[in-house]
Amino acid sequence: MTRLFQHQTLGDLMAGFFDGSMTIDALLEHGNYGIGTMDHLDGELIVIDGQAYQARKDGQLIELTGKETVPYASVTFFKSHHTFDVATPMNMLDFQEVLKTQLQSLHTFSVIKIEGSFESMHTRVIPRTEKPYPRFVEASRVQPEFKTQNVKGTCIGVYGPYLFEGVVKQGFHCHFISEDRQFGGHILDYVINQGHIAIQTVRHFDQHFAIDNEAFMKADINYDNLVAEINEGE
Repeated sequence: MTRLFQHQTLGDLMAGFFDGSMTIDALLEHGNYGIGTMDHLDGELIVIDGQAYQARKDGQLIELTGKETVPYASVTFFKSHHTFDVATPMNMLDFQEVLKTQLQSLHTFSVIKIEGSFESMHTRVIPRTEKPYPRFVEASRVQPEFKTQNVKGTCIGVYGPYLFEGVVKQGFHCHFISEDRQFGGHILDYVINQGHIAIQTVRHFDQHFAIDNEAFMKADINYDNLVAEINEGE
């Protein structure tokens, strides 16, 4: 049985709910691979082999203790249903078209793990945001970006079906962490030279809500322009 656990929705994050409402320790009870963001939108979360890392705005990657909190994250106990290899250099958009042909379906969730070598990797990290929180799209306009060349590492991502746009990002949402754990973040672009790709098709999608967060439960949330803001911010 394959299950993707998600704490809160991308739509709520886009609307400005950046307070952490689940600890990393609690999140890791639901999966050993995944992605997300941190309390106050303080960087990017990468979960790999059961360990959580934070990519920070200064370009540093730190190992988390488990006591930190997240406002939004998705994790799974990764078990691949299909694998394949690539050995022809491709940019991200071309590779994603290849990847779509390898998914069991475009109508359900899939979790993607790409272990490979990359000619280039371009990432971003959202910097910590203080209250009163802006909408996510405004915070993302001041994000630092990072580029590196000839790097080995792992891309971890979720493919979200069209029907769930707003709950997640429709299409691919991926984070990267280097083999030496010195570089990572939300992926903007890359050129892959070669890689081993593992795909997990998700049977169960488990949506978890922060019902103990009074501000969230009583908020009048504005979801206007949600899809346009996701496309710009993510």
